[in-house]
Amino acid sequence: LAFGVGQAAEGLKNGAFGTFLLFYYNQVLGMSGTLAGIAVGTAVVVDAFTDPLAGSLSDHWRSRLGRRHPFMYASILPLAITFFLLFNPLVTSQWALFFWLVVFTNAARTSMSLYHVPHIALGAEMTDDFDERSSVVGFRTFFGHFGALLAVVIGFAIFFTPTEQFENGQLNSTAYGPFAATISVLMAGTIFWSAWGTRSVIPHLPKLTETVSLNLSSVVRRVFSDTKDAMRCGSFRWLFAGVLITFVMVGVDGALNIYVYTYFWELTRNDIIALSTAYPLGVMLGAFFSRRFFAKWGKKAGLIFGALSWPFWQILPIILRLMDSFPENGSTLLIPLLIVFRVIQGASTVQANVAFGSMVADTVDEHELNTGRRQEGIFFAASSFSWKA
Repeated sequence: LAFGVGQAAEGLKNGAFGTFLLFYYNQVLGMSGTLAGIAVGTAVVVDAFTDPLAGSLSDHWRSRLGRRHPFMYASILPLAITFFLLFNPLVTSQWALFFWLVVFTNAARTSMSLYHVPHIALGAEMTDDFDERSSVVGFRTFFGHFGALLAVVIGFAIFFTPTEQFENGQLNSTAYGPFAATISVLMAGTIFWSAWGTRSVIPHLPKLTETVSLNLSSVVRRVFSDTKDAMRCGSFRWLFAGVLITFVMVGVDGALNIYVYTYFWELTRNDIIALSTAYPLGVMLGAFFSRRFFAKWGKKAGLIFGALSWPFWQILPIILRLMDSFPENGSTLLIPLLIVFRVIQGASTVQANVAFGSMVADTVDEHELNTGRRQEGIFFAASSFSWKA
């Protein structure tokens, strides 16, 4: 439970980033959509280095708290502070906003990498049972989507409520500061809960036996070496590429959903709240059946089924509307139908999410068999990058 709760921090960050960040800078602060997109996109380039760095560092770290927990604790304050400042810019001009967004998006993402990569690597170390790993990842997936759902609900239900001045509450610039402060506190709390709550497993985790150099040049060389070693694993290369492609689609959806809800479907605030909860509720529901699904069909089938389900259910209502075969905006049937589609999409797609997390842990076993080295961090760092891309 404590391990799974820790994923809520990543979910909270993803929910806030995916739903509100681009919209806030573009529609609320009036920043150019091109500049906003470029600024947010640079974080992916930086993540290409920070995720493997966090993974490699934690793989080779020696302390009385083990390899993963020191990084989990160290991330709490930097993440909370940089996330808050991201939604509270102290500048107003286009280029000043651009640089502010670049700096604090990267700072918040790097702080999250410092926590997230060691955290998911910890899950692979907690059990070496092929089937039990799916349960561990199921807990993580459940709370990750619960966190994303919580960020959206907190935003629309508490802070972005309509006012006389702003019929669409998400256009109210003064609401973003309190919203960011609330999410920052929740992220800090769940990270501490996860790190403190899993301290009892530290004596039973794999430990680093050899001494390694931690000077900058040695660390950089080791990151490239470890990443190269991970990519030599054929199973992992296929996983990495497949999830990279899938999550590019998911990322486009996350960044543009609020635009589609506001301008394409013309939804009210309450409609957006209801629809935004549908997908994560479907995910949380489907996560309970993942282990049973894999026991019958296997992890590979779950990965394929989930990956194909996501684009199918995502595109279907749009195509039906463009073909004049879907209820018109304002119809009493529109929201219930959209909710049903999103719940089914979530319950189906989660099978790929859980299968992927569990299969990465299995490829770590394959790597250890071939090389004799246990390096969960670098494998999950590479997979984390594919999600973020």
